Amino acid sequence: YTTNNQHGTIRIEGDRVRLPKVGFIRFTQHRIFDGEIRSATVAMTKTGKFFVSLLVEQPDEPWVPAEHKIGIDLGLGHFAVMTNDALVTEKVPNPRNLREAEERLRRAQRALSRKKPGSRNREKARLVLAKKHERVKNRRHDFLHKLSRRIVDENQVVVVETLKPREMMQDRRLAKSIGDAGWGEFVRQLEYKARFYGRTLIKADPWFASTQVCSSCGENGGKKGLDVREWTCDACGAHHDRDVNASLNLLGLAD
Repeated sequence: YTTNNQHGTIRIEGDRVRLPKVGFIRFTQHRIFDGEIRSATVAMTKTGKFFVSLLVEQPDEPWVPAEHKIGIDLGLGHFAVMTNDALVTEKVPNPRNLREAEERLRRAQRALSRKKPGSRNREKARLVLAKKHERVKNRRHDFLHKLSRRIVDENQVVVVETLKPREMMQDRRLAKSIGDAGWGEFVRQLEYKARFYGRTLIKADPWFASTQVCSSCGENGGKKGLDVREWTCDACGAHHDRDVNASLNLLGLAD
């Protein structure tokens, strides 16, 4: 439920939180904050865990002038290829959390399907499967939160390409991998963290040809298939790693 906090009905005292019509309950606070609690929302997961989300009002951080910039190209081979204003490139491995857990999920799903509907054993099997799915989700969110926070901490201007995952997932060969990557959630986290900490996030135009343009001379070499990982510019002869070249072009949008 959600309720306003006009009379201090929602408050934290030590390891307890007070909720309207419920009173004080013990909880584990995941993040320390400084501000006025406005509302609380209680939710239960499919595995029977309860979470309370607190909406807190506090002033935004002041805008920070640009000191460090970074361009981020998203992909499947590597989750992100990032080049900063010192022209240092980092390739962030794709954790592929769902792919890694796929066989365990398949076995748990088969075990659930063999149980009699309505039985206690079926409920136990359902809970096992739900916990495995929850673990995949938690690992993905942990990875995205840590990476997005590090980027925002280290850079004042962040440029990221704009992808359309829903449209891209129409390709059945890539749909599962795209959904597992979580690009949309990653950009969402970058967006609100950049706003909160006074950074500038630039989302490149969806039609920006980051992989086609030579980052050395600016010549457009034309569309390239996903299997083309390296290419040489016909105009200047520069040899490019496809993803590094894209991150350099995205970095150029920060100027």
